[in-house]
Amino acid sequence: MAEPSKVLHFRNVGPDISEEDLNELIRPFGNVVKLVMLRTKNQALVQMQDLASARGVVDFYGTTQANVRGRNVYIQFSSHSELTVPEHSGQPRRQFEQDLQPNRILLVTIHNPLYPMTVDVLHQVFSRYGIVEKIVTFQKTAVVQALVQYSAQQEAIHARNTVQGRNVYDGCCTLDIQFSNLSELQVQFNNDRTRDYTNAALPTEPGVPFYGDNGNMHVPYQQMPLGGAAAAAAMFGGVLPPGITGVNDRSTLIVSNLNAERMDADKLFNLFSNYGNIMRIKFLHNKPDHALVQMGDGLQAELAVHFLKGAMVFGKKMEVNYSKHSQINLSSDAHDYSASTLNRFNRNVSKNLKYCCAPTKMIHVSSLSNDCTQADISAYLGEHGQVVEVKVFEANGKKQALVLFENVEEATEALTCKHATPFQGQTIRLAFSKSTSL
Repeated sequence: MAEPSKVLHFRNVGPDISEEDLNELIRPFGNVVKLVMLRTKNQALVQMQDLASARGVVDFYGTTQANVRGRNVYIQFSSHSELTVPEHSGQPRRQFEQDLQPNRILLVTIHNPLYPMTVDVLHQVFSRYGIVEKIVTFQKTAVVQALVQYSAQQEAIHARNTVQGRNVYDGCCTLDIQFSNLSELQVQFNNDRTRDYTNAALPTEPGVPFYGDNGNMHVPYQQMPLGGAAAAAAMFGGVLPPGITGVNDRSTLIVSNLNAERMDADKLFNLFSNYGNIMRIKFLHNKPDHALVQMGDGLQAELAVHFLKGAMVFGKKMEVNYSKHSQINLSSDAHDYSASTLNRFNRNVSKNLKYCCAPTKMIHVSSLSNDCTQADISAYLGEHGQVVEVKVFEANGKKQALVLFENVEEATEALTCKHATPFQGQTIRLAFSKSTSL
């Protein structure tokens, strides 16, 4: 094992893991000075501000498995004592893995592409730094890639140094940029996947309309790289649910009037994880019926406030409001769920958001064993209230169920207590359903 060092070595860093993901993982322990992604090796090197910070990371994740986007990441001290990586505009350059000479064509990898990344979106991002001549996009496993050709090499260098590692939208669509070894892009069609801005006469592929009657290019609203309400609306297919603004930027909530004898951090996680990823939960020592819940972002926090405020849980009407604290600091009394594989919004974010609703009498149960019966489910969940009806069905080759309770409070208790619990050899998952009947 390497001697303690300010530099940390990360292994099993998949292509869908961004620099910001790693920053979030270790930010509670101190400042990150330099970060080098070794994409070809699925590894990374991170230099912390001092040895004490690096020790804190290694000690903590020596007993707690680091998990990013459902992937176990392994952290140890590096044999390097310092990282000598030149920086431009505050963004580290990854010359450990890239020896290609600067070129006017950029190879852009978009990690965590939650929004469609068409040529229009990319053109809006990269045209700020020079004249973009051509763009070609293509899909590669869990990431989207693109080739962006500038009119001059210096423009490409400026673009790379400026936007490397940044997100197109808040929290997603992270740009990982290298210089391509191509000398010229060959574009045959002008559509939403390829574009030659120097030749507007190129045809579109059949069935892919692009130009309007006046020759202007149409850019769908939900694909525009905008922040705030527009970006939030895109997650819901273009229209926000009634009562949701999409502009809240506070992610930590204060939850009060809890049943202190029956509620704990895991049960709060089960309930609030219906509306977003849970980072941390902390109960207040001087107010045992109060807790802080840190959500993944402001939109998720707004959904939790909107749908859970006033919900009846364990016989008490729960209050949910925004906290004055921006985050919950890592401590012995804070429960950290940031790396939990039970967080529902690490993938299929848009799909999960569309299913968000206030607590209902109907519970959707997934990850059931193949031999599970209606009677089994009714007996297991019936500990928390009167089960009126159970419907077992298969979807995508997996057994699932809808369970109708007598009232909303009983359904809420069942979800709070039984989500993510072992049942017939499986860890079952529960969510509120918008269905009104079986």
